Amino acid sequence: MLPATLGLRQNLRQFILLVIVNAFVGGMIGLERSILPLIAEQEFHLAATSAVLSFIVVFGIVKAITNYFTGTLANRFGRRKLLITGWIIAIPVPFLLMSADQWTWIVVANILLGLNQGLAWSATVVMKIDLVGERQRGFAMGLNEFAGYLAVALVAFLTGYIASHYGVRPYPFYIGILLVALGLFFSIFLVQDTRQHVALEAKEHPVPRLRRVFWDTTIWDRNLGSVTQAGLINNLNDGMAWGLLPILLASKGFGIAAIGTITAIYPAVWGIAQLFTGKMSDRFCKKSMLYWGMFSQGIALLLLVLADTFFQYILLSIVLGLGTALVYPTFLATVAENTHPLDRAESLGVFRLWRDMGYAIGALLTGLIADQFGINASITVIGILTLISALVIEYRMRCRTEAPRLTDWLLNRKKKSCRKAPANNYTSSETLAGFSLE
Repeated sequence: MLPATLGLRQNLRQFILLVIVNAFVGGMIGLERSILPLIAEQEFHLAATSAVLSFIVVFGIVKAITNYFTGTLANRFGRRKLLITGWIIAIPVPFLLMSADQWTWIVVANILLGLNQGLAWSATVVMKIDLVGERQRGFAMGLNEFAGYLAVALVAFLTGYIASHYGVRPYPFYIGILLVALGLFFSIFLVQDTRQHVALEAKEHPVPRLRRVFWDTTIWDRNLGSVTQAGLINNLNDGMAWGLLPILLASKGFGIAAIGTITAIYPAVWGIAQLFTGKMSDRFCKKSMLYWGMFSQGIALLLLVLADTFFQYILLSIVLGLGTALVYPTFLATVAENTHPLDRAESLGVFRLWRDMGYAIGALLTGLIADQFGINASITVIGILTLISALVIEYRMRCRTEAPRLTDWLLNRKKKSCRKAPANNYTSSETLAGFSLE
């Protein structure tokens, strides 16, 4: 075996394989995106919105917890073994979704799907970061998330199309059988582990080790804590869009094909735009990108309440997708930038624990609010929370590098850099209340 080297070009074959595998992982989510809320209402006659969203709650909790343990176990057992385990767990999922005669089996399928996503997606994320080194992390994460969420969109569109012509079950879920087979084949026979790359980077890395990885990532480190809260809110509003948007559109009189198109555009724009936003996060101040991404999401969500036409929903789906694309690869690149290689897998696991807990919190919160006050009230609350998250980013976070702000570049103003953070931006006096007003 050749000695490990860092860089995208030097590890291009393995990187491309991991991008393809992540597309298969994302496709498994797309199986449910367009049609499962409709199955809940039409076949299982679940009237309460909170009951309909129960599958997202269990998915989010299981995926979040699995993210954390994948991060903590990655250094011990190796990334590749966890990736293969994730695909083995996914084998029953499409069969359960196509044949379940009780809603309980749909929930069981989503428990398994959460385990699959937590193991497989986490492993591919960490392995790509391991391969490329420091300079191209944002671009690497952009490609990773592009593949995953474009696959979500394509499979969501395909399942919506198939369901509109042949019914919501069983035919749309045959796609899942193919995805699992391909994911297992690639992971077992083609993907290699990246432990040597981690050891190589750890030899000369400027970022000190974290004192308490869990708590520093969750709250105490002002950069990591800011990113973590934004990740939770981002997935909270995505969980709302996943569960409520199809129901909202159906209540407006849209058919399955139109619902499939609108719900597919959001992750499609999200996925495609990350090809560019990931690279941008290597050049621009990550704080600036995170702020504008969360801000635009919040505005788009608030405007959903006022929309009525197909064109308006398409436009808002595009804005929501662009806002999410600004933050999603930047989240992961920021966590990697602020952690030592030996802490990275665990810190990413902690971040993804809280980020994906947003699915569960979002589904519970939006379901309860929708049942009591209506869908519009639920969407409004989530939009306001997203805007608050943007303000936390703006006033608490710092940039680690002298990178230009996104707004200054767009307005063609004289370069103005974000304030540079010290090598270790954790101090005992900087807590959650430690907002920077500069």
